[in-house]
Amino acid sequence: MNNITLQTEEERLLQEKIARDTLERYSGSPVDDFQPYVMLTNFSRYVHYFAESRDVPVIEGSTFKVAHSPKERVTILDFKIGSPAAALVVDLCAFLPIRAALLLGMCGGLRRHYTIGEYFVPIASIRGEGTSDFYFPSEVPSLANFLVQKIVTNVLDETQTPYHIGITHTTNKRFWEFDQDFRTRLKVTRPQAIEMECATLFMGGYSHKLPLGALLLISDLPLNHDGIKTKKSSENVFNTYTGEHVEKGIQVMHALDIALKHEAKGIFRGSRRRFESTITD
Repeated sequence: MNNITLQTEEERLLQEKIARDTLERYSGSPVDDFQPYVMLTNFSRYVHYFAESRDVPVIEGSTFKVAHSPKERVTILDFKIGSPAAALVVDLCAFLPIRAALLLGMCGGLRRHYTIGEYFVPIASIRGEGTSDFYFPSEVPSLANFLVQKIVTNVLDETQTPYHIGITHTTNKRFWEFDQDFRTRLKVTRPQAIEMECATLFMGGYSHKLPLGALLLISDLPLNHDGIKTKKSSENVFNTYTGEHVEKGIQVMHALDIALKHEAKGIFRGSRRRFESTITD
């Protein structure tokens, strides 16, 4: 017998009900208000910018902040910071009829020629956070959804926006900049950026068959002597780039909607039950 444990229909329906109820409780929003395209972020400022620029309300539950734009068919959700929160939001949103999701996050650039304010498009992430182990064993790579990232780069190219492509390291160690062993490890494994959510989101998206990518803003250059993020530099990044980052995300969502109308390859937002029914002994 195949060692994959399949859920019964009763178990699946119970899990779906609990997930939807939890999302409503954590977000303060009815699940039916969520739009087909979801932008995930770590920053309440992004949600407020989105809401103010679209003249829609910000809704806050016990954990998340959200805003919905039915006209654009886009929802933005602030799920806070870190890989456990990333796993939680994917596990909850996976039970909604979401067509695709995009992380609008920030990262530390790990190359000397990178500049704060440029974008980083991760094609994969080193699973240094541990949470992704709950989805797949270590030999499974953490890859962003190809179609989502292709659309991201298309939008950046069309708008002549500077960006870099590469691998990010996802860590749960927030104060790693002063850990020499960790810094040495980064040099050995050679990621181009570092952040705290991508590996978990990519693995969770792959597990739930939710197409998920990321558009990251380089907010600091932590390997440089004077490049570690401070309160002042963080405020400057928010003041300078919030609107542009959110608008780029919305452009990606619109382009994805067009691509999916033409049945673009690379999306696997099918039924888990149909997928599981193909597994044989």
